[in-house]
Amino acid sequence: MRRLAAWTRNTWRTLTSMGTALVLLFLLALGAIPGALLPQRSLNAGKVDEYLAAHPVIGPWLDRVQAFNVFGSFWFTAIYVLLFISLVGCLTPRMIEHAKSLRATLVPAPRNLARLPKHHAARIVAGPGQLNALANTMAGRLRGWRTVIRHHDDDQTVELSAEKGYLREFGNLAFHFALLGLLVAIAVGKMFGYEGNVIVIADGGPGFCSASPAAFDSFRAGNVVDGTSLHPICIRVNDFQAQYLPSGQATSFAADIDYQAGRDLNTGNWRPYRLAVNHPLRVQGDRVYLQGHGYAPTFTVTFPDGQTRSATVQWRPDNPQTLLSSGVVRIDPPAGSYPDPDQRRRHQIAIEGLLAPTEQLDGTLLSSSFPALNAPAVAVDIYSGDTGLDSGRPQSLYSLDHRLIEQHRLVKATRVNLRAGEQVRLEQDGIIVRFDGAVPFINLQVSHDPGQTWVLVFAAMMMAGLLVSLLVRRRRVWVRITPTGATDTVNVELGGLARTDNSGWGDEFERLTDRLLAGSEAPDRRELSLR
Repeated sequence: MRRLAAWTRNTWRTLTSMGTALVLLFLLALGAIPGALLPQRSLNAGKVDEYLAAHPVIGPWLDRVQAFNVFGSFWFTAIYVLLFISLVGCLTPRMIEHAKSLRATLVPAPRNLARLPKHHAARIVAGPGQLNALANTMAGRLRGWRTVIRHHDDDQTVELSAEKGYLREFGNLAFHFALLGLLVAIAVGKMFGYEGNVIVIADGGPGFCSASPAAFDSFRAGNVVDGTSLHPICIRVNDFQAQYLPSGQATSFAADIDYQAGRDLNTGNWRPYRLAVNHPLRVQGDRVYLQGHGYAPTFTVTFPDGQTRSATVQWRPDNPQTLLSSGVVRIDPPAGSYPDPDQRRRHQIAIEGLLAPTEQLDGTLLSSSFPALNAPAVAVDIYSGDTGLDSGRPQSLYSLDHRLIEQHRLVKATRVNLRAGEQVRLEQDGIIVRFDGAVPFINLQVSHDPGQTWVLVFAAMMMAGLLVSLLVRRRRVWVRITPTGATDTVNVELGGLARTDNSGWGDEFERLTDRLLAGSEAPDRRELSLR
């Protein structure tokens, strides 16, 4: 038991030392590097799958050590918790000691002031009965210093002890406690916050409302968020503008949106806002970011009885330079076109292919020469049959279920290139498919973090505490006044000690000496020693 108690005591002392806290802080920063360099599943699971496919050897090993979920990994959490415990155990005794030092009486003057690094002696014009008044005058000139005057009745000596620079340790403690508060604020934000991503089609699209996690395409909730108390906000996108260089490199993105929040949801009032990169919409503690954009083609299908169905679905940009996109549009016939439900299911339409914002043809091979929507065109395979819309089975938004094709439940009717406004007739069904063009869409991220204000507060406290601890210096000064035996002079001896930074202390001590002895030294001043 004694060995166990000793081991526990030594472990606790090591864990709560400042050196251990610095090592853990370094490890925390080092561990965050993979989270910045590697794709993270919480942000983009698709990019993680692409990385694993591109790196079949190292990818699985990185996945085993949770390199694609760094900030939720067991090892990052362990470092985080150990750093928290280390800071608490390290700062609590330091705070107690600092409180004791503020209440403690100043240290008496050393017996031999001449042995201090800074020393000065002089003879002052004053009578033996004026020692107390002289000490009080010097104490009054030490503004901002803590002072204590002591009397020695045996030889009528009066001593003045002065010290300043207590804010240095206070700033140091404030910095570390602010770091502790920053860690707590981040943890609270992760527990009670949430993030959701949603694609919203511009130019008259339906928009979305964030009243439920079901409204988002992907939703990441904190540990204590069940999705029933989200802050409702509604957004519709009126327009999207992107500026490009002649090379196709994007220079700016911006979207004109209308939003509702709070009382506007009851009154129906919409407020305009220009949403841009690095200029999020902030409302009711939520932040709405513009993260990306792409294009959604519109197809209109005319069935044999003359009824039409249109669909506008976002397609995934496969080439970030030209925004050449791929995807699928599934269209279900109107109820009156085919009275028999089985017949209606056999005449569903699926359109799969590529969308080029600016058409470029190499024979019949379609590509895009520019990311702007200058000359939209599509190269598509049109299928007829059962698209699986009625099966209840989840399907990819960007690709067909090829099992339906293998089972001949979905049959390819034609392959064609279409420009905006062009159409094609399916021979066997008499169905007409028209490509109407494309509209932009934007990817929005709605982020709710209740700890973000406190993160800012604690970050500002950290900077303030760091500046105070770097600029303020701890100093001690002692003054000893003794009678000389003459009736008109007394001896004054000064000693100074720099407790922290010694740079500049010599000049400061000389200025302090001149201020304390100003107008008091005898005309025939005799400097006993100066070092």
